[in-house]
Amino acid sequence: MSTSRRERTQDACPGVLRTHPAADGALARLRLPGGRLAPRTAGELAACARELGDGHLELTSRGNVQIRGLADGAAAALAGRARAVGLLPSDTHERIRNIVASPLSGRGPGGRDVRGLVAALDEGLRADPVLAALPGRVLFAVDDGSGDLEGIPADLALRAGPGGQTLVCVAGETLALRVPDMVAVPALLAAARAFVERVAAGGPAASAWRVAELPDGRDQLLAAAAGVAATAGALVADDRPITPGASTGRSKRPASPGARPGAHAQRDGRWALTALVPLGRLRADQLDLVAGIAERLEDASVGGDQGTAGDCALVVTPWRSVVLLDLTAAQLADVRTRLAAAGLVVEEDSGWLGVTSCAGRPGCARALADVRRDATRVALAAGSGARRPALPVHWSGCGRRCGQPSGAVAEVVAQPDGYHVRAVSLASSAPFVVTWAPDAPVPVGAAGDGDREPGVVDWSALVDAVTEARELHRRETG
Repeated sequence: MSTSRRERTQDACPGVLRTHPAADGALARLRLPGGRLAPRTAGELAACARELGDGHLELTSRGNVQIRGLADGAAAALAGRARAVGLLPSDTHERIRNIVASPLSGRGPGGRDVRGLVAALDEGLRADPVLAALPGRVLFAVDDGSGDLEGIPADLALRAGPGGQTLVCVAGETLALRVPDMVAVPALLAAARAFVERVAAGGPAASAWRVAELPDGRDQLLAAAAGVAATAGALVADDRPITPGASTGRSKRPASPGARPGAHAQRDGRWALTALVPLGRLRADQLDLVAGIAERLEDASVGGDQGTAGDCALVVTPWRSVVLLDLTAAQLADVRTRLAAAGLVVEEDSGWLGVTSCAGRPGCARALADVRRDATRVALAAGSGARRPALPVHWSGCGRRCGQPSGAVAEVVAQPDGYHVRAVSLASSAPFVVTWAPDAPVPVGAAGDGDREPGVVDWSALVDAVTEARELHRRETG
């Protein structure tokens, strides 16, 4: 779905102070820079969802959280409670604090600790009045050098490298700047300011919501970053741009630990445990459970700066999962069992892998189907233990395709005549588009029909159609 200003004259991305009016009540989005979430803060979010919203927290593709179903006056109460736990440090900049980071930074076997860069970037964003004009869709990424954020469509990114140097990357540019760590954040902020100025100058650039939408001038963003580095006396490596380490084609790296349910080894001999949240809908009681475990893990840590915002044992990821850090081998099995019993996915072969959806009915007035319910039924029918399909699948309640992941994806889109299913792959190394659909769209049933009567939907046909679409890319690419 396009997010260009050609379709909208105002930035509609919600926050806490400006919510989005949905069919089931107001929706508020709270930013979690780097995904780090202190247990006390997590507990307060769970309480807010239970007492002010619909009892759930929605995890977004930017590692943020949403509370929906807010009644009149509830948003103001949510804002006050968010301030009290540090989730609303700036009224003017709240919607631009979209920062994703490597979830195992400082603990994973590869890469460097970039938590300090994340904190400095967040602080720098909030300190600059010019950057309050950034669109709420602009996304920052801080990769620890492991490459686990390669698939994230960031507008502006830092990627840690060896020898105390960091790459500054701009969306749409095949070149990057290599600068010393101490200059990385100021350089990236300079690129962000250049984007704001480029849009404010008018002309074709005025329609850009994202850096990649600029018709030209992205090199000017890199030039602004280089200028800051030069002014600080930090020469760019080789005094010229260099090709970033991230591949411009299909990544050969394994998926990020944040995207893969299950246990992941830390460099200190302990373990991280990733729990996928089905359809990104985290119940308040599930978050209470995770927060309680994280609090005990932090209390048990010895030495260092444990308990600070930069060293939390709980991370929310842009893959709609939560990661618990610093588990001992003895703790791992028990925690895995408890999370699974609560309905979180900790098995690597689950039918929930790669399944996402928009809100659908009844939360969205535009939706033609309850896509969450239908996606759940199909995911459960897929079961566990089968080979993981090549493509993720996204369910959309209408043709707008809200929340659909970028890149190759199987689409299940509700239309007036039923579900339309197709597979789309856009690999830059071998560009192609493949579509497939059943002979006739699968009916979605009457809108708002509650529990479906048997036979309204041909579930076997829908399961087969989705499976075929997800596997098609594998056969076409070999």
